[in-house]
Amino acid sequence: MINRHSKPVIAITAGDCNGVGPEVVLKSVSHPSVKRICSPVLVGPVSVFEYYARRMKTPLPSYPIVESSIMPLRSIRPGTLSVASGRAAAQAIETAVQLAEAGVVQAIVTAPVSKHALHRAHVKFPGHTEMLQRLTGSKRVAMMLVSETMRVGLVTMHAPLKRVSSLLTRKLVRQRIEVIHDALVRDWQIKNPRIAVLALNPHAGEAGDIGTEDKRIISPVVRSLASSNMQIKGPFPADAFFARYRPEDYDAVIAMYHDQGLIPLKMSAFGRAVNVSAGLPIVRTSPDHGTAFDIAGKGLADPASMIEAIKLAVVIARNRSTHPSRVRA
Repeated sequence: MINRHSKPVIAITAGDCNGVGPEVVLKSVSHPSVKRICSPVLVGPVSVFEYYARRMKTPLPSYPIVESSIMPLRSIRPGTLSVASGRAAAQAIETAVQLAEAGVVQAIVTAPVSKHALHRAHVKFPGHTEMLQRLTGSKRVAMMLVSETMRVGLVTMHAPLKRVSSLLTRKLVRQRIEVIHDALVRDWQIKNPRIAVLALNPHAGEAGDIGTEDKRIISPVVRSLASSNMQIKGPFPADAFFARYRPEDYDAVIAMYHDQGLIPLKMSAFGRAVNVSAGLPIVRTSPDHGTAFDIAGKGLADPASMIEAIKLAVVIARNRSTHPSRVRA
C-alpha cells in the first residue's frame, strides 16, 4: 500500500545504451515535476549513467542505481547498434521486473530499446510488451498508447501488416478488449468505461464487399460484449471515426493494428504520449519514441515523453494501491 503522503519508488531502466535512453532518463529524473512525485531507482550499467552524465556535463543524480550488467566503456558508442547494448538493455528490463515482483519498487518505466539489437543478442521478442508478458507469466496483455486526449489499445501489436488479417480471431479481439476494459477500471479508476472499436477494412468492410473480417469477427464480439453490459460501440471506419473524434465521447479506442491507432494518437500527442502494458501484474510504462540513434549522444533528446511516462506510472501505482481490484484470468 502506498501512503498518500509517501512517494512511490519507480524503477527506470537505461534502455539501449547507444540510443537516447540514458540521456532522457537523466534529464527526466532531474526534472522538478518528477522529483516531487516519486523516488526513482535507476536500473542499468552504472558505467552507462556515468558516461552520459559526463557527456552532458551534469552531475550524476544521487538516486540509487541498481547494476544490472557490466558495460565496458569501449562498448558505449552512441548511435551504434551492438550486441552488447542489446544484451545490457534486456538485462536491465529483467532486473526491473524482479524488483517490481519483489515489491521493492511500485512500478517500472522502461527507456527505449532497439528490437534489432535485442534480436542480435538472442532476445527473441517482437517488443517490450511481449517480453514483459513472458517475464511476468501473464496470460493476457495488451499494448496501449496514452495521451492527454486519447487512449488507444491494440488488438495486434508488433505484427507485419500482411499478417494482421490472419491473426484476427474472435477470441483475440475479445481478449484484448477485455484487458483494456479492465485496465481502464483498475488503473484509471473509470467505473463504466466507454469503448470504441475500429474496423479493420475501409468503410468497415461495406457489409463484406471490402473484406469480411469486420462482419465475421469484430462485429459479433462487439455485440456480445455490449449484451454483457459493457459500454462498447463499433466497428467504426477508422478514417471517419478519427475525423469526428472527441475526447469526451470515449475512454478508449481499440485499433486492429499498430499504425491504425498510433498514427492519429502520436500526431495529436505532440511528443508526450506514453506506452502502457495493460494486464500485467506489475505497472509498466515507457515513452512513445524509439532509440533515435541519429541524435544519440548529442544532447538533443527531448525528455517530455519519458517525464509523462513516469508521471503516469505514479498515477497507476497509486490507483492500484488505493483501489485494488481483481484482474480476470
